[in-house]
Amino acid sequence: MDDHNKRVIETALLCAQEPLSVTDMSRLFVEDVTPTEINEVLVEIQRAWDDKGMELVHIATGWRFQSRLSMREYLDRLTPEKPPKYSRAVMETLAIIAYRQPVTRGEIEEIRGVAVSSNVMKQLEDRGWVEVIGHKETIGRPGLYATTKQFLDDLSLTNLQSLPILEDAAPMAAAPQLGQAVMEFDPEATVETVVINEGDQVILEVEVLEETRTVEITETVSVEIEEVIPESDENSDKAK
Repeated sequence: MDDHNKRVIETALLCAQEPLSVTDMSRLFVEDVTPTEINEVLVEIQRAWDDKGMELVHIATGWRFQSRLSMREYLDRLTPEKPPKYSRAVMETLAIIAYRQPVTRGEIEEIRGVAVSSNVMKQLEDRGWVEVIGHKETIGRPGLYATTKQFLDDLSLTNLQSLPILEDAAPMAAAPQLGQAVMEFDPEATVETVVINEGDQVILEVEVLEETRTVEITETVSVEIEEVIPESDENSDKAK
């Protein structure tokens, strides 16, 4: 492929709002351009940007230019808004889903040894990192959670096989690595709200301090129970 076509592909990647697939890039040309030719050009562009602050990466949904991690501290100075910080509870839950998917909420709780609050799951779903892909054929048919393509894109991964290899057998060991890759990971934010239910009734809401596993009561729900005293024979006779 000549230098002009190479420049066309490079320009399209720099101007694109979303990652571009090889199929997308083939539509840039009137003449037939094979996927092999486009892939060869992409490798050449990668090499040409080796010594620059931007890099061309291949992710789950295609190819894109992005700033190198070494540039992050400088670029952050242009953005007054700080990136969201996620607690250890959120990152451990994400790591378990990533390495054990598909997995139910109950299985996540069994691995972590603590209940997973609805707020944790909501944060992951709102960010677009996890979703329910089906239901397990067991009592209650609980939802099966898995990661999304958005999760792979945010970590600059092409597939799940590209996830960091765990030195520790526990998926939770990857939580700091995942945090450093996509957002601010706050190791000090270890508080997770857990709601204890009995049927439809909230019995107790507590905060679990994960490092020490101590429990602090933050709110109790009192339930008034009207005691019914059965009438004695003596009272029954007086009533008559």
